[in-house]
This record gives sequence, C-alpha cells and structure tokens, in this order.
Amino acid sequence: MPFEDTCREAARLGCKGYDLRGPADWPMLKKYGLIPTMYPGPGGTIPEALNRIENHDRLEKTMHAALDEAAANGVPNIITFSGNRKGMSDAEGADNCVKFLNKVKAHAEDKGVTICMELLNSKVNHKDYMCDHTAWGVDVMKRVGSPRTKLLYDIYHLQIMEGDICRTIKDNIQYLGHFHTGGNPGRHEIDDTQELNYRFVAKTIADLGYTGYVAHEYSPAQGRDPIQSLNQAMEIFDV
Repeated sequence: MPFEDTCREAARLGCKGYDLRGPADWPMLKKYGLIPTMYPGPGGTIPEALNRIENHDRLEKTMHAALDEAAANGVPNIITFSGNRKGMSDAEGADNCVKFLNKVKAHAEDKGVTICMELLNSKVNHKDYMCDHTAWGVDVMKRVGSPRTKLLYDIYHLQIMEGDICRTIKDNIQYLGHFHTGGNPGRHEIDDTQELNYRFVAKTIADLGYTGYVAHEYSPAQGRDPIQSLNQAMEIFDV
C-alpha cells in the first residue's frame, strides 16, 4: 500500500516508530506520531562498510552529518555494517571497525544518538558478511567502549547463525542497542509457524530492562493479511 497508508495503519495499531526510513520520509512519520527509529544509509552498505580502511574517509563525513541530522530530528539510531570479508581476516576487520567507531563515538555521545552495527547471517542471506557472530560484534563494542556504539541484534539472522538466542541476549544486553525480528525458516511471521518462541524472547528482553526499540522486519507469508499479521506480531511482543 502507499507509504502514507502504512504510516496510518502502523499508528492505528499502536506502533511507536518505523524503522529504516530516510529523511525524506520523516515528515510523514511525524504526521502520524511515529518515530524514525533507525536512519539508513550514512553507515555504508552490507557488503561495503567499516571493515575497509579505504571507506573510512567517505563514511566518516556521512556519519558526522547524519549524527547532527538525527539529533535535530529526534532519530535515536543510525545503522551501520561491518562489510563483507572478501578474503580479509576477522581480526583485521575488527581492528578496522574499531578504528572507525573510535573516530565518531564522541560525536555520537555528544548528540545522544546510537550507532548500531547489524549482526547478519552469512549462511543464507548475506554470504561473506563479517559481523555474523555475536562474539565478534561484542569484541568490537568492548574495544570501542562507548554507550553510543552498540549492536543491532537481528533475531532472525542470529537464530540461523547461532541459536541460543535468549542466553546470548542476557549475556550481552549491555552491547545491544536495537532488535529486529523475523520467523525462521522463511523470514515470515513470528508465531507458531516457525521454530522460535518469540513471546519468551520478548519476555527475556523486557525482563532485562531494555528501553530501546524492537522492529518487526519480516514479510507476511502468502495468503496472510498483512495488517492482521503485524497486529499479531505486536501482540506477541506485548509482555
């Protein structure tokens, strides 16, 4: 449906925000009382981002500009990525990501905006992506040591790569700044058609005192009404 209709429906259902929409869409979101919960673009792309030094100058400029823009518009998070390996060792890639985040963390802290590096699966959807295990991402975040640089923990992706979702969330909640959902297999609904008990996952996150956002990032299965599907996903996470 048209973007404005999706905003109207999201607000009617009780959504607080809308993920991964750029500045051109922010006025429409605000018209319906929705927060632009995550800014896409300034942090690079999934295959080309922080793990390559040659990207740093360009991304540092876009990131600094985005931090100012996000702060001025009440946008709490900016997404970024490690980039693909392309033969690079995980250790070198981690060092390069740390170098970049150290360059921008003070600005993020000053503006109160969190830079979130996404954890993705390299098994099914994003072959060769480097930030594909929680331990690797947490190591980067520990070394940067900023409350404004965190991980985007995509539950769908990490279920594919690691499983053991709730224990991992509990052990690392201080390094997690944002969540995405999605059913596995298929990246459809988060109900009993897939292998995770998402209500238990939601309760785990809530019980840890998490105060950020969870974005439902799945596609309704064929034949499902998308509005009813989203309403169900929100009810599952209402714990």
